[in-house]
Amino acid sequence: MSKKAKRFAGSCEQCNNFVYDEDYECYTCEVNLDEDEMAKFLADSYKDCPYYQPADEYLIVKKQM
Repeated sequence: MSKKAKRFAGSCEQCNNFVYDEDYECYTCEVNLDEDEMAKFLADSYKDCPYYQPADEYLIVKKQM
């Protein structure tokens, strides 16, 4: 797997954009998708999310060093 593919690989639960919304009392994605992207997402045709950001603190700190 290439570095670029690894960057996008992951699930919503492990993404930094997937946060708990207290108003709706559930987890939601903070990324604002346009109409075409939303249709693609709802049709499950996204292989890997292009907006995926790992929520791994160790990875973030490692980049800062």
